[in-house]
Amino acid sequence: MKVAIDAMGGDHAPEAIVEGGVLAAEKLDVDEIILVGDQALIERELAKYQRRNGAVVSIVHTPQVVEMHESPSRVLRTKRNSSMSVAMDLMKEGKCDAVITAGNSGAAMAIGMMKLRKLEGVERPALASVHPTRSGTSVIIDAGGNVDCKPIHLIQFAIMGEIYARVVLGKHRPRVGLLSNGTEDSKGNELTKQVHATLKESRLHYIGNVEGGDISSGKIDVIVCDGFAGNVALKTSEGIADSLIAMLKAEIHKSLWAKIGYFFMKKAQENVKRRIDYEEYGGVPLLGVNGACFICHGHSSSKAIKNAVRVACEYVRRDINRLVTEAMGESHDLKRFSMERASRMWSQFKKRVRH
Repeated sequence: MKVAIDAMGGDHAPEAIVEGGVLAAEKLDVDEIILVGDQALIERELAKYQRRNGAVVSIVHTPQVVEMHESPSRVLRTKRNSSMSVAMDLMKEGKCDAVITAGNSGAAMAIGMMKLRKLEGVERPALASVHPTRSGTSVIIDAGGNVDCKPIHLIQFAIMGEIYARVVLGKHRPRVGLLSNGTEDSKGNELTKQVHATLKESRLHYIGNVEGGDISSGKIDVIVCDGFAGNVALKTSEGIADSLIAMLKAEIHKSLWAKIGYFFMKKAQENVKRRIDYEEYGGVPLLGVNGACFICHGHSSSKAIKNAVRVACEYVRRDINRLVTEAMGESHDLKRFSMERASRMWSQFKKRVRH
């Protein structure tokens, strides 16, 4: 297994990225870690480590870096020799099995779609984010890739998310829910109403509409939504988790009894913190592209990069792309069914307007 890492992407690049690559090479079952970026900077970081019995760590030099503020369209036009773009080229040419980047997520999606292309039958790739729950983990899809969606897009997100939850997360029969503003069939906008009606007729274990409070309940394994709602939900959850940890630390320092209580609760609190720490889950897969592309948080540390390599290797070994391609046969049937339903709903709407 060979994994290419964009060594220049992220807020803590290249220090944390290189360290994460070294950790992955030493602790994970990989054959080679390919660090893509400025060779002089990468070599300077590698010199800090005395590696023992790990996989090969190689360097591919690139002169350009994608900045976090750059627009995807500009990156596509002017940054063809960036570390992010060259890493994608390595996958396209079959020189690596997976790509990891903590850089500009919009640019990563644009480059990935342009260079790797979509899997057969996939309308739009989507970001599948693993989210902690009371009883384990769930998948939010789409977590920010597609702001404006059509019904067929959400239907395919549901199919891809179900596969990821079942094969990678080990969910026996993943429960799929559609994020809406209420659980009743009548709730939601025209998009969610149509998707809800279609998913009810699918082969998925679809349990209906779910609300924001259900995301962390453990009652749902796959939460389906457009990228706008998914990204808001994800960032809100991360913010709440960070705030709770900060408030807890502040309360602990207010009294001696609180400090004593923390001493006895320290192990439990560390376990909870580990469960809600996004770095434990590594990166987010871009499901639907013809390759294994994982996008990490911009603030990713070396631990997050190492874990991203771990989940990327699992993705490749489980042959997720083949399973997605096979499942898109059902998606074609659902697309036709969805379009027919949309036509009926539009006809009924026009009749109501006339009357």
